[in-house]
Amino acid sequence: MSGDFRVKTGAPRFCGNFHFMSKYDLIAFDMDGTLLDSSKKIRDDSLEMIKKAAEHGKIVCLSTGRCLPELLPYEKELSDVKYFICISGALVYDNQKKCALEKKAVPSEAAEKIFERIKGRDLMIHLLSDDSVVEKSKIAKMELYKMGNYSGAFKKTATLVEDAADHWRKTKIPLYKINLYSKSAEERSELLNLLSDLELTLAFSEIASLECTAKNVSKGSGLKSLCGQLRIPIEKTIAVGDADNDLEILKTAGLAVAMGNANKNVKSLADVIVSDNDSGGCAQAIRDFLI
Repeated sequence: MSGDFRVKTGAPRFCGNFHFMSKYDLIAFDMDGTLLDSSKKIRDDSLEMIKKAAEHGKIVCLSTGRCLPELLPYEKELSDVKYFICISGALVYDNQKKCALEKKAVPSEAAEKIFERIKGRDLMIHLLSDDSVVEKSKIAKMELYKMGNYSGAFKKTATLVEDAADHWRKTKIPLYKINLYSKSAEERSELLNLLSDLELTLAFSEIASLECTAKNVSKGSGLKSLCGQLRIPIEKTIAVGDADNDLEILKTAGLAVAMGNANKNVKSLADVIVSDNDSGGCAQAIRDFLI
């Protein structure tokens, strides 16, 4: 195998030059830190292998915390990606028919409680609905909330408002996810404790981000929903990720693949570890396990 491929005990083992037909039918890629390299681009070798997977009748899908507007910059490159598990599982989307297969919003009562409890805290609030909504005052200082590397993307795709909570109260847009960006991992842990009694799914992402979705919604639940609609056994799926918000889909899929740049939680859970997101790990996962 190429790269820094490692196999954990109990995982599938392949050796020599033996050619085989993979038992897996679908692979789900996280975006940031996985399919996207450090410069937020999709590598050419990843695109080549995605196209080859489609030619072999295999399904490639996304498993991302992003909402649809945040994927628009990659629209042409993702033409061979048939399905999106978006917004951390709250939206399952058919990228060929351009329609939602499933949507699960945060209940209004829970959203109101979040806004009440975080009032007065220095946070960057990100509302993910049919739009990506961020407060104007925070977009210019995203580095304070450990999101500086996303500044360019947010400026291109986000809808800017004066106050996120007031915007939601006035518009009543469906909130599929509420991202709360703190200034430190310690502040994020405080937020987790503050909101832990709510009927929500809470997950860590990035350096200091807390993701809030409806109860029992995760990338794993999105994969189950998609497989149910496509009639693909869950054991015939592969999930690839790098961060804590990928843990549920990695637990759910038939084969859990960690990127070389993944955190320790992901690596300890994974069946196999491939190269990092700057060194062809995604192409390797498709070549070695899907095709």
